Amino acid sequence: MHESISEALRFIDLSLVGILFLFFVGFVGGLVSGFIGSGGAFVLTPGMMSLGVPGTVAVASNMCHKFPKALVGAIKRYRYGQVDIKMGLIVGISAEIGVQIGIQIQRMILAAWGQAGSNLYVSVAFVVVLVSVGSFVLKDAVKSKRSGAEEKPTRLAKKLQSINLWPMMNFKQSGIRISFWFTAPVGLGAGLLAATIAVGGFAGVPGLIYLVGMTSLMASATELVIAFVMGLGGTLIWAWFGMVDIRLTLIILAGSLFGVQLGAIGTTYVKDWMIKYVMATIMLIVAASRGLAMPKYLVQLGVFGMGEGTVNILTKASFGLMVLALLIGAFIILKAMFMGRRAERLAMAAAEAHS
Repeated sequence: MHESISEALRFIDLSLVGILFLFFVGFVGGLVSGFIGSGGAFVLTPGMMSLGVPGTVAVASNMCHKFPKALVGAIKRYRYGQVDIKMGLIVGISAEIGVQIGIQIQRMILAAWGQAGSNLYVSVAFVVVLVSVGSFVLKDAVKSKRSGAEEKPTRLAKKLQSINLWPMMNFKQSGIRISFWFTAPVGLGAGLLAATIAVGGFAGVPGLIYLVGMTSLMASATELVIAFVMGLGGTLIWAWFGMVDIRLTLIILAGSLFGVQLGAIGTTYVKDWMIKYVMATIMLIVAASRGLAMPKYLVQLGVFGMGEGTVNILTKASFGLMVLALLIGAFIILKAMFMGRRAERLAMAAAEAHS
């Protein structure tokens, strides 16, 4: 496999514009990660691929930057009392198994269809997962906002918690008692997605909310612990196969470490439905971006013919949507944080005036 991919194909040349773009991508990815706990990889992986980074390298380098960033975000949100460490570690162990399975699938596709096939696989996985999960989360966010009620466990989560299937596990921080066999699928799903598209949070956060019964706030924070466990193990395996571009890792990590702390602070000023709303909005825009990039890979594989001009237009449109997703994500989160902080200060001032 190593001989089938040249170094020139595997690692791109980085210009100053490319470096600045990756830093910005890393910042927004960190902002999103700290805010919704997804790892922000659904922004970072397509962001790197839009610059021409092969899908496998983008996934591997993304995973490499993930575990230190996730550790910083988890520590930050632990101080706010939002992290269930026991839940994160147990689900994280299951996720590590999923990561190893996902890496082997990636290697098989790369060996069979080359880099174009791998890029297409990553893009198709992004579109399918982003559209399905993003639509569901958006619908739930709208429902939560309209009702204005306090977030409660879903019927499915309550049903699973009521089933006594050994071994039963108690999570004091979350106030949840549930069988290990109902947390394991969440971890496996997160791990498979993490190794496939470097986005374990798409399975982890919704799984913790809708299956396990955690609140959005605690699920998004606890997923950072899972991301740390997955990222550390996955990085070691990807690095063994020579797929980690340390330059990309360091650039996006520099931006991410700054953004993840702002995102974590932002969670203290918003409602649970806002976290779901931000997650869904960015997911659906990035899905459209990856969808526009797919024809190029199909042409490279010889599946169908398309003019070079048309391919270039679609590629540029894909990049433009990617930038739009970054800007919208940053705007929503920073605005929510600013408005929340402003409201808190006004409330404090009013309280002092009355006293």
